[in-house]
Amino acid sequence: MLVQKEQITDYIPQRPPMVMIDTILKADENILRTGFYIEPGNVFVENGSLMPPGLMENIAQTAAARVGYIAKQKNEPVPLGFIGAVKDLEILQLPKMETAIETEIVIEHEVFNATVVTGKVWQDGQVMAQCEMKIFVPKK
Repeated sequence: MLVQKEQITDYIPQRPPMVMIDTILKADENILRTGFYIEPGNVFVENGSLMPPGLMENIAQTAAARVGYIAKQKNEPVPLGFIGAVKDLEILQLPKMETAIETEIVIEHEVFNATVVTGKVWQDGQVMAQCEMKIFVPKK
């Protein structure tokens, strides 16, 4: 584990109750993997399951964590990014509360301040959700 739950907000701009990742499990130039335990009181939990907006936010925060992780490695402030588009969203299954999920983003394209990532959410080896996101991080 590269980043523990206690430090995760050092790597992303979100703050509770909107934090949808707990740990950074793997990071390299083109891939980042996070872990998240779904608490019963989570704002995106309904009827005992994490709802689709929570899965999308989890993928987006995994992408944000990659940007934050790189910034921290360079001793730079963590920038704020924006989701420009979500494409080909598939929700295959809703993960239950009080369980853990892992999410991985893979960089497909990166041009100037725009990055296209594919994101997948797994639980116990099964894909729960996947999509492509276009993320914009304004340059200073």
